[in-house]
Amino acid sequence: MRVILLKDVPSLGKAGEVVNVAEGYARNYLIPRRLAEPADEKKMAELRRRMEQKAKAEAAKLEAAKKLADRLSATTLTLKVRAGEGGKLFGAVTAKEIAAAIARELGVEIDKKLVMLESPIKEIGTYIVEVRLAAGVVGRVKVEVVPA
Repeated sequence: MRVILLKDVPSLGKAGEVVNVAEGYARNYLIPRRLAEPADEKKMAELRRRMEQKAKAEAAKLEAAKKLADRLSATTLTLKVRAGEGGKLFGAVTAKEIAAAIARELGVEIDKKLVMLESPIKEIGTYIVEVRLAAGVVGRVKVEVVPA
């Protein structure tokens, strides 16, 4: 029996996939637990329509991420921090502060987890910081740390 999975089912597949299963397994386990529904023509057409909408939404999201990556590449963030002699900072510049600076400069909220910083910046200077925006889309922003 062909069924459309409504939720991820280990050993069968992910939500939205059409799979063949034994009739008893479908009728006695998958369908009553709302893990799957029978795959008839009407439901298959609905599934195709949903998949097309999802693909369009993902393409739009990817395009927006690429545009943001271009904007980031053209941006230089200047962070003024307190520093001592020799360029050592009192504290450090973290991913959270860089994400906040991006929000201030570009008006786009970015989660601090997307800012790829190996370790906090502890010295005055210019750094190139990567920001992971989407799968395969990485923006690089120039960060200048200057004494306040």
